[in-house]
Amino acid sequence: MMNAPHKRLLATCAAVHGLQDGLTASIYVLLPVLAQSFGLGYAQIGAIRAVHSGAMWLLEIPAGILSERVGERRLLVLGLTGAGVGYLTMSLANGYHGVLLALLIAGCGAAFQHSLCSSLIAGAFEGPDRRVALGTYNASGDTGKLLFTGIASVLFGFQVGWQGLAAGYGFVALTAAGILWFVLLAIKQRTALPATLAARTVVGGWGVRDRRGFVTLASIVFLDIAVQDGFLVFVAFLMVAKQVPPVLAAFAVVATLAGGVCGKFACGHLAAKLGVVRSLVLVQSLTAIVMTVVFLAPTIVAFMLLPLLGVVLQGSSSISYATVSNFVHDARQSRGFAAIYTMSNGASVAGPLVFGFVADSFRLGVSVAAMVGATLITLPLAVCLRSALKRTDA
Repeated sequence: MMNAPHKRLLATCAAVHGLQDGLTASIYVLLPVLAQSFGLGYAQIGAIRAVHSGAMWLLEIPAGILSERVGERRLLVLGLTGAGVGYLTMSLANGYHGVLLALLIAGCGAAFQHSLCSSLIAGAFEGPDRRVALGTYNASGDTGKLLFTGIASVLFGFQVGWQGLAAGYGFVALTAAGILWFVLLAIKQRTALPATLAARTVVGGWGVRDRRGFVTLASIVFLDIAVQDGFLVFVAFLMVAKQVPPVLAAFAVVATLAGGVCGKFACGHLAAKLGVVRSLVLVQSLTAIVMTVVFLAPTIVAFMLLPLLGVVLQGSSSISYATVSNFVHDARQSRGFAAIYTMSNGASVAGPLVFGFVADSFRLGVSVAAMVGATLITLPLAVCLRSALKRTDA
């Protein structure tokens, strides 16, 4: 059962996740506007997303290790502050390279979040409650994505410039960082945070209980996130190719993310009912099928299917992320999640770059086909997880 202090901890982590992921997802809506402003190609568009993810990729593991020394609270506040400074810097950028620098700063801030909050939640909850809590935490990120991209799309519709949007989001992040400091201080005084220093010193290294299973899970996460980020970066351009105006095409991101919110909640519960392997196979199969239909369907049908695609495309990560704790010792949860999120951020770098290069070299349809192929590769990997999960449960 979830007690009140643990609920407060979950709610706070969910709020941080929603804000950080909302800021990150805003990049997807900004891309068509930036491309139009600076005359960018698909590869350059992928690079804008990749530089933000690259900063997260480089700092995710150091953030997890550093949290064992200085605590999660300070680093979570530092992360929001960095994100706010990055977006304020972006509002002052007057060219492509200025945008890259600003998103590099924002990406550094965004690195101080996922593994820290996931570790806190994994330590506060046990058994089925842990999987549901982590699923709720993951869903909060998509709620933030939906809110921030929705606001951005509406503001663009009212002719608000992208510089004004970036400045506004920067101020929001900095204000939230100040509030978060006091909220986490109050929670810390009432709640014994998990994984004390004494417990951590008992377990050496990374605390991985089953190396083969952990590597298999990391491989699934890499392919899954590469496809997720690749599709979200280029879905607006897919709609433009179907003769949708750029301003309206930005709502394709919102529609996909709306389904993702439901998918994160639903797939967390689905895994608790059906098990990890069956849930992954079902969700990834549906992702490949619906993505293919969206590409081939007429514009109106494709738009209507985007929320359904979002359910399965993004819901899969609730299953995979919640499985990390099965393969990592309780005292090393922070490092385990840091390793998985590093793999995830690496995929966020590689996905847009690779799929953007394919789209530039051939055409966007070939890039979508590559995404479908990458999704199908996760199916045999998911089956391989079965024996690893049995070993850790033994």
